[in-house]
Amino acid sequence: MIDPRRLAALLAAAVVSGVSAVSCGSKSSDKETFPEMTVTFLDVGKADSMIIRTPQSTVIIDCGEKGDGKEIVSLLEDEGVTTVDYLIITHYDKDHVGGASKVIKNLDVKNVLAPDYEEISEEMDKYHKALAEKNITPQLLTSDLSFELDSADYTVFAPEKDYYGEDNDNDFSLVTKVKYHDITFLYTGDAMEQRLEEIMDVGHCDLLKVPYHGRKLDNLKDFLDAVTPACAVVCTSAEEFASKTQNALSEMNIPTYSTCYNGRITAVSNGRDLNVTSEK
Repeated sequence: MIDPRRLAALLAAAVVSGVSAVSCGSKSSDKETFPEMTVTFLDVGKADSMIIRTPQSTVIIDCGEKGDGKEIVSLLEDEGVTTVDYLIITHYDKDHVGGASKVIKNLDVKNVLAPDYEEISEEMDKYHKALAEKNITPQLLTSDLSFELDSADYTVFAPEKDYYGEDNDNDFSLVTKVKYHDITFLYTGDAMEQRLEEIMDVGHCDLLKVPYHGRKLDNLKDFLDAVTPACAVVCTSAEEFASKTQNALSEMNIPTYSTCYNGRITAVSNGRDLNVTSEK
């Protein structure tokens, strides 16, 4: 296990408490600001689950593992949210689709986006059953899709190939870029080397969800150079967070949070500035 003290020394920003905020992007304080967009990165171990909310919209990207759907539903219901505009399943590994059936059963999901490939698992069986019970037909993306929600511009980048190699479904990951006025977020699923090559030209982001739980990727440094994130979040366990990834983030002075050490992470933007807080 990686020593948290070593991690803190490696990464560019000190770990902050939940009552503190680190500014990861500031465009112009004298410009008009907008209603807050809040992005919650749930602490669900080596799994992904993010909730993007504005006053009039809710988007979920991935649902963690089996059992994590209950936490997603509870969090939204506590905030009085019963409708999900888009549920984006980046790919079908159990640590991304596992909680989806619970979300679909308990919330009013308007649209489901997913990649166009097949996977056989217990989690997928439950996912398909929940979709059928709600008469939801997912949109399986073979080309990029853009849409707007409450002044936020979303672009979902579809995989460019229909085969990435045997036992490699990570590179089917849908990649989502969200531009909220001057602030840009990039969510990369479990994109590995081939997929990162496909999205090298997506442009700058203020906040990057680091791909593949922070595992070692040979071209991650090239990707970081290409998208120049102002800050980063890693959804991971201590065992998965590779030292090579930590070093790359540190060398580029990218303030980085990880769910394994910081717990639940929240990013808030008024369209001009971006602040990140964490549980610990």
